[in-house]
Amino acid sequence: MTRFLGLRGSRLNHVALFGVVMPAIMSLGYNQGLLGGVLTLPLFEAEFPEIHVSNALPSEKHHKSTLQGTVVALYAAGGFLGAIACIGLGEVLGRRRTIILASVMQMIGAFLMASSFPFSQFVVSRVVLGLGTGGQLATVPIWQSEISPASKRGAHVGTTGVFASMGLTLALLVDLGMSYVPNSASWRIPVGLPIILCIVVIGFTSHMPESPRWLVQQGQVSAAREVLAALRDTEMDSELVEKDILDVESSLAIAGGKGSLRQIFHMGHQRICHRASIATGGLVLLQLTGVNSITFYTTTIFQTHLHLSSTTSMILAVIYQLSGVFGGIVCVFTIDGFGRRFLLLSSATANTVAMVLVAALSSQSTNIIAMHAAVVFMFIFHFSMVFGFGGVTFLYASEVAPLSLRTTINGIGSSIYWALSVLIAEVTPIAFNAIGWKYFLIFACLNVVMIPIVYLFFPETAGLSLEDIDGVFIMSTGWLDPVRVAKQSPKELNGRQPQGDRPSESKDNGAPDSLRV
Repeated sequence: MTRFLGLRGSRLNHVALFGVVMPAIMSLGYNQGLLGGVLTLPLFEAEFPEIHVSNALPSEKHHKSTLQGTVVALYAAGGFLGAIACIGLGEVLGRRRTIILASVMQMIGAFLMASSFPFSQFVVSRVVLGLGTGGQLATVPIWQSEISPASKRGAHVGTTGVFASMGLTLALLVDLGMSYVPNSASWRIPVGLPIILCIVVIGFTSHMPESPRWLVQQGQVSAAREVLAALRDTEMDSELVEKDILDVESSLAIAGGKGSLRQIFHMGHQRICHRASIATGGLVLLQLTGVNSITFYTTTIFQTHLHLSSTTSMILAVIYQLSGVFGGIVCVFTIDGFGRRFLLLSSATANTVAMVLVAALSSQSTNIIAMHAAVVFMFIFHFSMVFGFGGVTFLYASEVAPLSLRTTINGIGSSIYWALSVLIAEVTPIAFNAIGWKYFLIFACLNVVMIPIVYLFFPETAGLSLEDIDGVFIMSTGWLDPVRVAKQSPKELNGRQPQGDRPSESKDNGAPDSLRV
């Protein structure tokens, strides 16, 4: 068969985007949003009375709420383990084989969940499902950023927010449609659907190119030339490909070769610890926006805490997730023009206002108009969250991390992201039962704190190549310096890097945009 399905240049990038990235990230969103709708289905509650909360006796309600939160959180616990595993596997297996392995694990988890009869099997399936999803999330954005042209890197990786919201929307639509089925297929078919998405991912990934950066890092220069020729739509022995190879080797040299886990805890001339803190910090902030406190329990919140009917709650949950799709689209079209910082700051501000209003309105439990208004501001919150934190943070992590430690830092960041998911999924049902609407105020406070954090510590990376970002940190001497330094032009950054830290002259000798990431 023809290599890479006979595709080259932009067509190859588009197929990678829609054949691999879209179904992989959609499966993430689908798995995150699915159980929130399934939990309230009568046939699911009858199958697993251990986590049936709505009709539980007062003496049992706290225990069942805790157990329900644990079952939901086990998916995130699996994601944590999957992300941690990618720290080693990502460098050994490469991006493509790691994605395929993660997809197989996710398929196994979905099959186990769809065929569950004993509660113990359902519990195990949640962990296995998370393992696969965590591996995908830790690897797919890196692979995509490393094969995308720099001029389109922000838009390509920024589609994460769009595709995740599409998956969430699909999950709730399937929940709504299957809720009318009068047998256990009403929940078994929805939980098994990720198998189809994973088959698509495996099928396309098998024919897509490996990251040329990983290939050069492993000494497979000939294979890297073949990939670069396809991505650049030129010949393997062309001058462009040779310059690309030199550019990658220079990037590896300035980043310190293959790197090691120990380097992350040292500053050095490249301020590695500083960069790792910012890269992982963005993913932490994403979790602390409060998005998963709603995403995991969307239908339950509308039905139980806002006192809306079951069907109305399911429909509104779908609209809630659709608002994220539109937020993601806004991100894709503005992320390179307006920059990462602008979107993050705007998102944090809008999130704060929306959360305060959701809390205030949902406190009026007997006021129908207030309940409906609270739903509207939940939609606004999800829109603003996705166009900022939902679309930017995974891209930002791959940009700020140096090439030699990109997989390691992204694996650590993703694992922290999943660990916070475990905490939020575990705490949310207990918190709603204990403090109700006041729970939203906690996230309103967290979002307002994010504004000065982003403003002071997160430098702008839009329009900067990997070499330019290296220059930003090499020229910085303190934690507050990168924001100021990044405002200089790329020419100034390249010109003022210490000579001992600069890559070979070939990097500025016409190095193509396709690898200046």
